[in-house]
Amino acid sequence: MADIAPVLKAVVPAAGLGTRFLPATKATPKEMLPIVDKPAIQYVVEEAVDAGLSDVLMITGRSKRSIEDHFDRAYELEEALRAKGDDGRLEAVRESSDLAIMHYVRQGEPRGLGHAVHCARQHVGREPFAVLLGDDMIDARDKLLRRMIEVRNQYGGSVVALMEVEPDQVSAYGCAAIEATDEDDVVRISDLVEKPAAEEAPSNWIIIGRYVCDPAVFDVLEKTPPGRGGEIQLTDALRTLADTPADQGGGVFGVKFRGRRYDTGNKLEYLRTVVQFAAERPDLAPEFIPWLREFVRQHDGVGDAGGA
Repeated sequence: MADIAPVLKAVVPAAGLGTRFLPATKATPKEMLPIVDKPAIQYVVEEAVDAGLSDVLMITGRSKRSIEDHFDRAYELEEALRAKGDDGRLEAVRESSDLAIMHYVRQGEPRGLGHAVHCARQHVGREPFAVLLGDDMIDARDKLLRRMIEVRNQYGGSVVALMEVEPDQVSAYGCAAIEATDEDDVVRISDLVEKPAAEEAPSNWIIIGRYVCDPAVFDVLEKTPPGRGGEIQLTDALRTLADTPADQGGGVFGVKFRGRRYDTGNKLEYLRTVVQFAAERPDLAPEFIPWLREFVRQHDGVGDAGGA
């Protein structure tokens, strides 16, 4: 096995067009849509920082400048809040700019997740790194990324996060063929398939948006042709690494995640996420939950085929 270097950097691809949220995302990045009062992308950066990764590279594109502004200082706003003595909001504004050392690079054209990750090569160099997708939010109480880094430190290679789903859901994700290890939550991955038909899926374990990659992935991505959807798929590169010797940065492992995951990639799941977060906020829950109960009671049965 090659020497196991520490994981110190995080890469966050955020260059997508956000077409499922149009027209809201015509001028506002999907990643900046709020989960109550904090943009989704901030939760992702906070997760990276909590796992010990304070060096964060954001892969952005056109019309994404507000992401950079959000993680920058807002001196005029801070001064106005300071003058009003509004320390609570001042702290909230300062929080995002003090989170991490942020870097940015643009993906010139949307050519897939694999291409977006390859854009990080110059910044990452020959170090292992984590990849966090903005559509997936992991509950702060579930230390998935920390566990993945532990697995990388123990086994080397690359590590992906896996969740078990119903067979009819596998076609929307990358899917893994897995082999057991001595640890209940860790598997060795022998094959990966991007968005297979249900009858062709090697298992019900899908890849969710957390990866810890060996730097060997960059050489593979450079040679990986466009795959499903005409895009360069990170899944295809990891499939190659699964068959690559360990002393060349190969081997892919999976961490079975059974915790709380929030999907903000489509409108329905986004709304569910906002409601769940609001219901757990001490400043909102005492009024929001009774209102929500009454709202549901009043609308119970509305829209049913047999409703009056």
